[in-house]
Amino acid sequence: MPESTLKQTLKQKIDAFRPRTQRLNKDFAEVVIDKVTIGQAIGGARDVHCLVTDISYLDPQEGIRFRGRTIPETFAALPKVPGGEQPYVEGFFYFLLTGDIPTPQQAEEVAAEWRARGALPPYVLNVLRALAPDTHPMTMLSAGVLAMQRESVFARRYGEGTLKKNDQWDPMYEDAMTLAARLPALAASIYRMKYKGGSFITPSPDLDWGGNFARMMGIARPYDEVMRMYFILHSDHESGNVSAHATHLVASTLSDAYYSLSAGLNGLAGPLHGLANQEVLAWIHHVLQKMEGRLPTAEQLKQFLWETLNAGQVVPGYGHAVLRKTDPRFTALNEFARKHMPKDPLFQFVNLMYEVAPTVLTQHGKTKNPWPNVDAHSGVIQVHYGVTEEDFYTVLFGVGRALGVLANIVWDRGLGYALERPKSVTIEMLEKWASEGGRKA
Repeated sequence: MPESTLKQTLKQKIDAFRPRTQRLNKDFAEVVIDKVTIGQAIGGARDVHCLVTDISYLDPQEGIRFRGRTIPETFAALPKVPGGEQPYVEGFFYFLLTGDIPTPQQAEEVAAEWRARGALPPYVLNVLRALAPDTHPMTMLSAGVLAMQRESVFARRYGEGTLKKNDQWDPMYEDAMTLAARLPALAASIYRMKYKGGSFITPSPDLDWGGNFARMMGIARPYDEVMRMYFILHSDHESGNVSAHATHLVASTLSDAYYSLSAGLNGLAGPLHGLANQEVLAWIHHVLQKMEGRLPTAEQLKQFLWETLNAGQVVPGYGHAVLRKTDPRFTALNEFARKHMPKDPLFQFVNLMYEVAPTVLTQHGKTKNPWPNVDAHSGVIQVHYGVTEEDFYTVLFGVGRALGVLANIVWDRGLGYALERPKSVTIEMLEKWASEGGRKA
């Protein structure tokens, strides 16, 4: 296969970027950029500025920025799939890797390459069939990714003993491209196997990545548009969240993309990371059950919110560790729903929540951000288009998140980032420094 425009451009970007990180590490390594407190040390390293990525940044006011662009700017700039209103996911991946907005031709070039790489090996289906019928779909996704590790170009070339450090990005890129190309088929196969009796649907040689995913799921338009938007919105969220950090951490050992992504997916499966949209739906269904299926009034909804808060529980889908305004990802999903599903009762519930919940949460006073995040909306759209199997939602999240973390580990190898190895301290040390008013230099 001839070297693509994407790969040629990426090589130029890495070569130009590498001296910048080398200079920072050589000449400015001792510059203090943050103070680490005892609370941060025992509280999950929250707000410790010690990870580096140029692919995305989470701004407290504007939300996620991809390569410096806000979500609206990103969607406006990227080339759209012909006949559709949403961008190519393939063009977005080009953008994540290079920082350049691709032309329609460059986006289609990546689409053609992913179609060529995208067939799921039969042995992967055999692995999935061997699992117990009640296996969680996230376990199936992680196992499917891990099963393909035998094909890793990075592992093979590293094992040959001739791979130079500055060239390690190349086989990582090859693995990332193949893995990304196959994820729609893997995820759709899991869905059809687990929920549709194993009746698989073959991809089309004429469709893009998002379009083929919708086809293989067996769901008609505009679900293809939903998923192009969904995968882009869920793709990356800085490096500190568990799925991104776990992928980076494992890749820092020079594990290949298959091992690394599988680790990230395992972290995503945790209830504190990837299950929030399910919890939102569960809360909505609880309220609707109490209302015997009727949409509550604003006053009734306030009562349900206060009952939840007074019971010491959180309102799912509201609040964010960093954001202090409405999540732009929520806004993007809401705008789509207003156009395509305005009369959906769950969507109407989401909008009523948006009107009522921020005031209640502000009055409650214990929520730093009383505005909705992406999880307040994402599950509702899936239900509307027939994907009611809530255990599968984290798989969809994982496919989207793979785009960002795979792009990141290609750059990790391009810039030769070190094995991640933070230093631990003991509780006795912390107690000593606490009594002394801080650690003495």
